[in-house]
Amino acid sequence: MALCCYLSAAVLAQPAPPALTVKGTAIDSVTNKPIGYVTVALQDAVTKQSVRGGLTKDDGTFELKAITGKNYQLSLASVGYATKVIKITGNTATVNLGNIVMASGKNQLKEVSITALKPVVKQEIDRISYDVQADPETKTQNVLDMLRKVPLVTVDASDNIQLKGGSNYKILINGKPSSLVAHNPSDVFKSMPASSIQKIEIITTPPAKYDAEGLAGIINIITNKKIDQGYNGSINLRDNSLYGPGGGLSLTVKQGKLGIFNYTGYGKQIKRHSSSNSTLQTFGTDPTFLTQSSASTSQGRYIYTSTEISYEIDTLNLITGSFDYNNGHSSNESNQFSNEFDAANALIQSYRIQNSSASTYKGGDFGFNYQKGFKNSKDRLLTFSYKFSNQPNSSENMNTITDRFNYGLPSYLQNNNAGTKEQTIQADYVHPLKHITIEGGLKAILRKSSSDFGTTDYIDSIKSYVPDPNSANNFNYNQNVYSLYNTYQYNLNNWGVKAGLRAEGTDISAHFVSQATDVSRNYSNIVPSISVQRKLKNGTSLNFGFTNRIQRPDIYELNPFVDKTNPRFIRTGNPDLKPVVNHSFELNYSKFSKGSINFGLSYSYSNNSIQSVTRLVDTVTYTTNENLGSNKNLGLSASFNYPITKKFNININSRISNVWINGFYNGQQLSNKGIQGYTFAYAGYRITDTWRAGVNGGFYSANVLLQGKSSSNVFTSISTSKDILSKKGSVFFNVNNPYSKYRTYNSYTRDPAFYQTSASVNPYRSFNIGFNYRFGKLKADIKKNQRGIDNDDTKGASKPASGN
Repeated sequence: MALCCYLSAAVLAQPAPPALTVKGTAIDSVTNKPIGYVTVALQDAVTKQSVRGGLTKDDGTFELKAITGKNYQLSLASVGYATKVIKITGNTATVNLGNIVMASGKNQLKEVSITALKPVVKQEIDRISYDVQADPETKTQNVLDMLRKVPLVTVDASDNIQLKGGSNYKILINGKPSSLVAHNPSDVFKSMPASSIQKIEIITTPPAKYDAEGLAGIINIITNKKIDQGYNGSINLRDNSLYGPGGGLSLTVKQGKLGIFNYTGYGKQIKRHSSSNSTLQTFGTDPTFLTQSSASTSQGRYIYTSTEISYEIDTLNLITGSFDYNNGHSSNESNQFSNEFDAANALIQSYRIQNSSASTYKGGDFGFNYQKGFKNSKDRLLTFSYKFSNQPNSSENMNTITDRFNYGLPSYLQNNNAGTKEQTIQADYVHPLKHITIEGGLKAILRKSSSDFGTTDYIDSIKSYVPDPNSANNFNYNQNVYSLYNTYQYNLNNWGVKAGLRAEGTDISAHFVSQATDVSRNYSNIVPSISVQRKLKNGTSLNFGFTNRIQRPDIYELNPFVDKTNPRFIRTGNPDLKPVVNHSFELNYSKFSKGSINFGLSYSYSNNSIQSVTRLVDTVTYTTNENLGSNKNLGLSASFNYPITKKFNININSRISNVWINGFYNGQQLSNKGIQGYTFAYAGYRITDTWRAGVNGGFYSANVLLQGKSSSNVFTSISTSKDILSKKGSVFFNVNNPYSKYRTYNSYTRDPAFYQTSASVNPYRSFNIGFNYRFGKLKADIKKNQRGIDNDDTKGASKPASGN
């Protein structure tokens, strides 16, 4: 609060400089009629940096204010017109330019950079992009906060990321997979400042060049790299009352033909206290009722770094390399009390479990790309790529059982060491013609996953732990995916069509060392994709897309490790899972003028879908994943971004969908349906040139599950930021969920044999303060490969939580 008061006083104490007013009217050179919504930028005559910007009104008029005594240039740009540049001497108080004639031409709006007024949301032929740098909250928010604003994306109260209401998607960094987001992307995104991101792409109809995995689509994070001759960088520091301290450093160096970019971040999860309650009611001849209550404390830390190196051999040959590394550790201490009653409400069993668990995950990958251009066409490219990735992880949990009443199982210790190693070889070719661009390529992914787990029981009579041979397994899983693709993109006048075909063949072999059993299978898929865009008048467009997507189970779903952290609610993977094919259709309407509007209608369905299911064995529930029946989703999405005034803007993002799930499991037909969705709203106000404030909020409905449903959630946030040090630095403060100190998450699972509920209470309110600083000076861009490896062929959900 003292910081905010200081900033307020500093701003109010500054004398107002003399004002310069520049005004005029944009008119068409042929019709002499005024042109509305022309982008107008007043730029410094020396640095060419925009100091004021706006759009012309319906009558073509505009008015901008700046400081007198400096020289400027005024740039006017609009779709279908040549950019107009006028020199202005700021020695007078008012400059009236009168009618400014705009002639038709090829120069487009993108040639004028006005960060605050660029369209935040853009509909392209096969994707929706969110321009993070055009968002006023870039300086105060992290990447996870920005994802809440992106159309079709939701971030729930537990920071789980969903795309179109589902968790089956892929996350790419700069069009490529990265070990940084392989395990817990939410943790990484919470520590990354939004200022380090250029834009976020939601590829809802992935073209054939992408792997067919990811039922809902692809989230592609494009980092912000103003990488020029010289050097630049940024430092960011933050402290959050709920998540803990963190920071990051980005650095770009360009010297001659060599360019290097690095981003390194660190975060520490301070101790968080939470509680939970679970119940299990069983039916039948001997009904029982179980209650569990627990209190837990968790903490952790993580570090990650990403490096890209580029070397321009000559104007036609480019070599790039990349290296990513991340390391994280988390621990949890909990105390759980369990009581079970019979139909007469008499206590039949009770015990206490003290659980101590720890998990470590690591990830590293390096890649190499060689790109060759051709003299007759700079956009004709041939690329060869190689990438190696290694992602080991381990977990251990010790359960000490005391205060027993009619409970005979021993205390026990569980260990699981798992990981995935992957090699990828790829070749891509792009050949542009006058109206058609042809792409083709080959790819091979060689993937080896393993899991070695076991349980040791504590035997009181010998005061020692003894291995349990029935709870041990050494599991090796090899998956090789071979693919080729061909796409054609056609652009003529107001029409754009992108169509392609991808063929994939998969060979799978699994070896259970402990049981000395082997499983092998292979399958092939033909994956079509088509996207059509029709540009209409006044900045509107219609888009249609169709594609098939494949869901291949990942190691977390396949791993047969039996998690007994809670011995009454057990979780395990399923190595017999098969891939799922999803059919997706979508239709979008977009309009971009002073603001942006986007409406989308989508329908998708799959058979043999992978669902999380729970069954009762005696008085213990077992949760796993199974290939079951159909999953259908009919959804309507809408996003709206509009500058109400030059200082005040709003952003609304929402989706509602009807879900139908059917499946046959454990000898019975299961089905569920319902409506689920979300809405997010943001309002921002520019108090001065260097001081902004914003407020946002969202509602996320309950999720429909095959055997149950989860609870809804409400989210609010208030933020403010102040530029300092000649706008090279900024300080910010925000508070999340000021009206809710804690948040309760409820879910239930219903079955003819049992009814299970779970309620967890977690801290929700948080305060965040931070500092960003930018430094350096650059002159020329570093080249990057336009094609590279982007493995998006395995399910992109983050690791599921274990236990109840």
